[in-house]
Amino acid sequence: MCHVLVIEDEPMIAEIICDFLRDEGATSFDVAETADDAIRMAAAHQPKVITSDIRLAKGRGPDAVNVIRARHGELPTIFITGTPDECGPCKYAVAVLAKPFSPLMLADAFSKALAAA
Repeated sequence: MCHVLVIEDEPMIAEIICDFLRDEGATSFDVAETADDAIRMAAAHQPKVITSDIRLAKGRGPDAVNVIRARHGELPTIFITGTPDECGPCKYAVAVLAKPFSPLMLADAFSKALAAA
C-alpha cells in the first residue's frame, strides 16, 4: 500500500498527479490545497510519499513539508512547481519537477521516492 499526500491548490493538476501516480502503484491519496490542510492530513493519515507545489493559495508547500517531516520522519518528497527556483530549503527532495511535467518525469521521481521510503 502506498498512500500519497498531494499538496496542490489547483484541482486539475492535483487530479493529474493522482492519476499518474495511481498508474505507478499509489493506492490512496489525500489532496491538500493549503499548508495547514497538508499538516492536518499528514497527521490523520501518514503518507509514504509527498508531492508538493511551492506556492499555494494559503502558505508554502516547503514550509508544510518541513513541519510534516519534523513530526513524522524523513518522508520522500517530490516538488512539482511552476517556480522551481523558489524551492528552498528543498535539498532533501527526491526531485524538483518544473510544470509542465511529463508522466515519464513523474514516474521516474516516484520510483526514486518509493526506493527511498
